[in-house]
Amino acid sequence: MLLAFPVAWLLVRGEYVQTLIVFGVAALTDGLDGFLAKRFNWTSELGKALDPLADKILLVTAFAALTYMRVVPLWLVVPVVLRDVIITVGAIAYVRWFGPLTEAKPTLISKLNTLFQIGFIISSVASRAFTLDWHTVNIVLATLVIVTTICSGIDYIATYVQLALKVSRARAGAAP
Repeated sequence: MLLAFPVAWLLVRGEYVQTLIVFGVAALTDGLDGFLAKRFNWTSELGKALDPLADKILLVTAFAALTYMRVVPLWLVVPVVLRDVIITVGAIAYVRWFGPLTEAKPTLISKLNTLFQIGFIISSVASRAFTLDWHTVNIVLATLVIVTTICSGIDYIATYVQLALKVSRARAGAAP
């Protein structure tokens, strides 16, 4: 989370190699944190909330900076940000009206979406850092980002609705 601002700052300054290094450090430390948490069961409710939030802050900040620089088109960043807003608002609404969101876990499509977003950002920045002609690679990755963004957004909405229905039915069955 702390590296989101330096990534954006370096991007806007055109310091692409340094951006890749800082972004890489953020990705590696996030992966190490996740591995250690699972391996040694070092989990907490705060950590479960902050980890995906940190990922989203870093990715959305990078997408926003790249869009500001006109590297990433607005049609790509809007669904990415909108999906994260929908997920966040959905989670808040669920917790408010139905209780703790303990059963929701990242799905395969959500994990793929994050992977493709990271890959797209790295590819976009690396192509500028090393003057690479990765136009086709970036188009393929952008396509994968948009498809998995839409699919995972729909998947999260369906998951929230299913969990809400399950809680509502349980409450109705428990009512006198």
